[in-house]
Amino acid sequence: MWIIFAITIIIMLAIDLGVLNRKAHEVKLKEALIWSLIWIATALIFNLGVYLTKGSLAATEFFTAYLLEKSLSIDNIFVFILIFSYFKVKESYQHKVLFWGIIGALFCRGVFIMAGVVLIQKFHWIIYIFGAFLILTGVKMAIKKDEEIHPEKNPVLKLSGKIFPMVKHFVEDKFFIRKEGKLTATPLFVVLLVIESMDIVFAVDSIPAVFGVTYDPFIVFTSNIFAILGLRALYFVIAGVIRLFEDLHYGLSLILVLIGVKMLISEIKPIPTPVMLLSIAIILLISIISSLIRNYFKKNPDKKFRMKRIKPKSKTETK
Repeated sequence: MWIIFAITIIIMLAIDLGVLNRKAHEVKLKEALIWSLIWIATALIFNLGVYLTKGSLAATEFFTAYLLEKSLSIDNIFVFILIFSYFKVKESYQHKVLFWGIIGALFCRGVFIMAGVVLIQKFHWIIYIFGAFLILTGVKMAIKKDEEIHPEKNPVLKLSGKIFPMVKHFVEDKFFIRKEGKLTATPLFVVLLVIESMDIVFAVDSIPAVFGVTYDPFIVFTSNIFAILGLRALYFVIAGVIRLFEDLHYGLSLILVLIGVKMLISEIKPIPTPVMLLSIAIILLISIISSLIRNYFKKNPDKKFRMKRIKPKSKTETK
């Protein structure tokens, strides 16, 4: 299954970058939606392989972990949109930045996951720290929904300016150019570094969350990678309909708290994986429906629910 997974990822990336996206172009909503569905279908087909080789429990764990990572990655997308907006990156260049950003994320996630597996195997009590951390993260996410993110304060951005000579303008979709015989970075490379640094921050939240579903390194890694690789296509889908999901933030917060509680009580009252899967799906569904309803009444304020005023009956009507 490791070999099948590696071959699948290599083929998909080769088709994506080498064939369909060889030239920089603006990714339209239709194209993004098709590719997002392709990545989801690929993950589900792989999940079928997990079911056939490792059994129903492993397949359920894979799907739960995949759904969890997919939903948490939506929060990443909002930050990516802000970063691209801040640096004024053209839409035709965003695809390349996200592609190489995700390639870097594969390596970082692999290191984080292996480290997490070793820690849990040697120090099982660390799951309680993970659980408490997820609960605090979920509460913080819900309370600080409107907290602003300032890309200009990112330490990676400040460090890169001291290390690399840099031009002040974009040069097509290039990360580096030759200027007076010296290799010089462009602002697009800085954007890539900021995206990579933010993904490391998000991994600190999402990796412990997956360990709340399973400790199997194969399930943790493959589900995480499938969710991350589909993130690029999902970015362009969400960017097109970003205003429709205002309440999704609260749903993600509740999911993190739920998984944190599961990890804290794992030795007392283990929560079955199918129950977690159903809970995550219900929370996401309620968040999406709530967001759509909120958005509808924002656009149609005259259609808000109003209680009808009941007029008192006259003496004649009472008699």
